[in-house]
Amino acid sequence: MRVTSLALAAFFGLGACTTPAATVPEAPQEVTAAAVVEAPPMGVATDATKSANAALAARLPLGDQSDFEDANHGLLAQITEDITDADGNVVWSIKAHDFIKGEAPDTVNPSLWRQESLNAIHGLFEVTDGVYQVRGYDLATMSVIRGKTGWIIVDPLLSKETAAAALKLVNDTLGERPVTGVIYTHSHADHFGGARGVIDEADAAARKVPILAPIGFTESAISENLLAGNYMSRRAVLMFGNSLPDGPTAQVGVGLGAGLSKGTLGFIPPTEEISGRGTKRVVDGVNFEFIDAANTEAPAEFMFYLPDFRVLCTAEVATATFHNGLTLRGAKVRDFLEWSRVLDYALVNYAGRSDIAMGSHHWPTFGRERVQDFLRGQRDVYRYTHDQTVRLANRGDTQFEIAEELQEPSIESKNFDTRGYYGTLNHNAKAVYQFYFGWWDGVPATYNAWPMPEHAPRFVELAGGEDAALQAGIKAFEGGDYRWSAEIFNNIVFTNPENQAARDWLASSYEQMGFQAESGAWRDYYLTGAAELRRGLPDEGQIRAGGSADFIKGVPTVELFNALAVRYDPSKMARDPFTINFVFPDTGETLALDVGDSITFPRPGVTGGAPAATLTLNRSAFNQLILRTRTFQDLAEAGEAKLEGDPTALGAWFGALETPPFWFHIVEP
Repeated sequence: MRVTSLALAAFFGLGACTTPAATVPEAPQEVTAAAVVEAPPMGVATDATKSANAALAARLPLGDQSDFEDANHGLLAQITEDITDADGNVVWSIKAHDFIKGEAPDTVNPSLWRQESLNAIHGLFEVTDGVYQVRGYDLATMSVIRGKTGWIIVDPLLSKETAAAALKLVNDTLGERPVTGVIYTHSHADHFGGARGVIDEADAAARKVPILAPIGFTESAISENLLAGNYMSRRAVLMFGNSLPDGPTAQVGVGLGAGLSKGTLGFIPPTEEISGRGTKRVVDGVNFEFIDAANTEAPAEFMFYLPDFRVLCTAEVATATFHNGLTLRGAKVRDFLEWSRVLDYALVNYAGRSDIAMGSHHWPTFGRERVQDFLRGQRDVYRYTHDQTVRLANRGDTQFEIAEELQEPSIESKNFDTRGYYGTLNHNAKAVYQFYFGWWDGVPATYNAWPMPEHAPRFVELAGGEDAALQAGIKAFEGGDYRWSAEIFNNIVFTNPENQAARDWLASSYEQMGFQAESGAWRDYYLTGAAELRRGLPDEGQIRAGGSADFIKGVPTVELFNALAVRYDPSKMARDPFTINFVFPDTGETLALDVGDSITFPRPGVTGGAPAATLTLNRSAFNQLILRTRTFQDLAEAGEAKLEGDPTALGAWFGALETPPFWFHIVEP
């Protein structure tokens, strides 16, 4: 659960430091705490950071306006008031990023500043007659296609509030129409979580509205948001900067978009999961050709082509940034070889008949030749990273050595959409290595190394104590080597989290690394880490882990029990194995739960033997029980739950379910 010092040192590889790494003195001198220099003031770029950012600006054509022309193309209307939830809480601030204009400040990488200037452009845009996009009101882009009788919604954002506001903007501007189709391009929550903002589940079922998704969508969506949701969501706080204020010394955007909305995440299951390439469907009179892209940006994903409009939707397989092989929040590692193959398939089979390419983030690309160039460049950056990482690994280099050695390909200096505004060449090389070889670098000493809380005191002792280590870290910081200063200060903090000087200097090291980062995700992670060291953990504003009523009610029953299984703590079970049968009259489902001394295993249907207990209640009531909005006693007294058999068996199972804390420490022990 901890980010190791090795991982922190490896995260940052932009080549910003111009001095060699400082070394521990051979004979550390006695240093008193009073001799330690105070850390520099917060929010000020050092000369080393200014120089690094200026050097990058000098070698990139930052004045190129072609992306700005595409991003502003077809603007029809804008939302002018903040988007709020039912209680008046701001879900999306319209003016939060109004400060992003003009030249980049010293505290922001100039290339990232350009990207966020583009991401800050918001509104309803006409892509072509009959195809529209709503951009800049959530992390993702919502596309809208005019069908024969209504609107077909593609990727209804993360929150129902932002999705509802986006649809209202469409109806107010273009004329009100019913939603006659919903498409989820892939299994990440920012592309389906707002579905209830554009359509009511009962209405969709009554009107037989198709809700289409790629094969494996439901399983993948639940895996990320329930099974592993708590840990991923905690790290996502750092990756997306949701606990940071907006401003030039804090959150400026994520590279993939301006940020995450803070509304209600829901889940409406698809009516069909589509496989294959060239698979055709007609939705409200509109022809679609779907292109399976599983195991690229998401485990379940597809692109699609609209022959009636000559538009290719690249989903999140091709966007205006180099994406992640392994996201900083944590996820299943992605297959860059397959990613490049899917892009080549689209290039060969669809680019020649596409006048426009649009994705699930960012702005469209207009013109057939530019679409071809876009797809070719995207293909090449993923294939380059894959091939060169494997080449270097095959000659014996580790993932950390490869990340340092891999040179920026020429395509990244020519096409801004291939630059690392979200994923980076550095950490994507490590992801490719992990895909083939796992997490280990092959060195025997690192296979079973001490975890950080045990490693750090030994490191500090070797340096000559906390004060000597502080002096070494300060020397590295003053030389502009923030990667090494962070390594040293991090060891001190994990040895003694009460060492305020180490905390301050570590926060300053992270801050400078964030100011230099071209990746919005790297910037947010570093700056949030710095903020947590300075102020402690926040107590609100967490990113949702799928634990909301709107999400839970869309989850298939057996998958909900699988999510409960990963909360089972065997040490809390003090009785022999048993079985509980569950009967859900409202859904017509039954489920048997084997409760053992090591695992719980859910199985559709009831057990053939004698269960310890049988619980009968509606699935909707069970959701309330799991979410703790009602107790079993409440349900029983209302006549909504019936228990037969041994009530202590049910109590024993519930009592062994762990509720993990959300605000666990990451940047300190």
